[in-house]
Amino acid sequence: MDLSLNGKNAVICGSTQGIGLAVARELASLGANCILLARNRESLQKAVSLLVTGEGQEHGYRVADFSDTGAVKSVIAGIASEKIIHILINNTGGPAPGAITDASADTFEAAFRQHIVNNQALVQAVLPGMKKAVYGRIINIVSTSVKVPLPNLGVSNTIRAAVAGWAKTLSNEVGPYNITVNNVLPGFTNTRRIKSIVEMTMKQHHVGEEQAVSLLSEPIPMKRFAEPEEVANMVAFLATPAASYITGTSIRVDGGRTGAI
Repeated sequence: MDLSLNGKNAVICGSTQGIGLAVARELASLGANCILLARNRESLQKAVSLLVTGEGQEHGYRVADFSDTGAVKSVIAGIASEKIIHILINNTGGPAPGAITDASADTFEAAFRQHIVNNQALVQAVLPGMKKAVYGRIINIVSTSVKVPLPNLGVSNTIRAAVAGWAKTLSNEVGPYNITVNNVLPGFTNTRRIKSIVEMTMKQHHVGEEQAVSLLSEPIPMKRFAEPEEVANMVAFLATPAASYITGTSIRVDGGRTGAI
C-alpha cells in the first residue's frame, strides 16, 4: 500500500488548532510539504514549528482570514503561481449554534461565502496544477449533519449539506484527471468547536460540564468524543496514492453515532 506523500505539496486550511493542525501534522509525517492557512500569524508560526521536517521537506504558512473571500482568493492564487498543489484540505470553522428559525439572512450569506465561495476559489486556483501533475486530492472537513441534521445547528446543517452537493458535483467533473474529491464527516471531536456545544448543552439542561459531556457521549456507541488525530488519519489516507479510486464520497468518523447506514 502506497502511503507516501514525498514530493507532494499540500495546502491545509484552518490548520493552527484542532482537526486542521492534526491533519497538517499527519500529512507532514507522510512526507508532504505543508502550507498552512489561517488568520493568526503567531499561531501559524507555532503550528509550522510542530511539523515533522524530513530530508527535502519544506513547510510554510500564509495568513488568510476566511471571512474575507477576496483575501483568500488572492492568497491561494499566489501560492498556486509558485508551485503545484497536489493536496487541498478545505477546513473552516462552522457557523454558531442556534435554531434555524432564529437565523438571519446575513448569517446564511456569511456562511455560504465562508464555505462554498472560499472552497470554489481555492479549487479553481489549484486545479490547473493538479491536472498538470495528473494527481489531485481535494478533501473537505464537513460534518455528520450531511447525513442526519443535528439539533440546534440550523445554519451549519444547511451549509454543510451545500458543501457535500458541491463536492459530489466537482468529483464528477475532475475524475478524468486523476483528481479525487471527498468529504470527511467528523462526529463530536475534542476541539474548540465541541466546547461551544457542551456549553449550550449545559444551559439547555441546567447541568454541569461533566454531565453535559456524558449526555452528548451517550448516543455514541464508543461512548466518547474523537481525538483530532483520529479524524486526521482518515484525511491523510484519502490524500495518499492508496486512495486513488475513492472519490465523491462522504465518510463518517463519528464512533458510530450517526443513525444511518
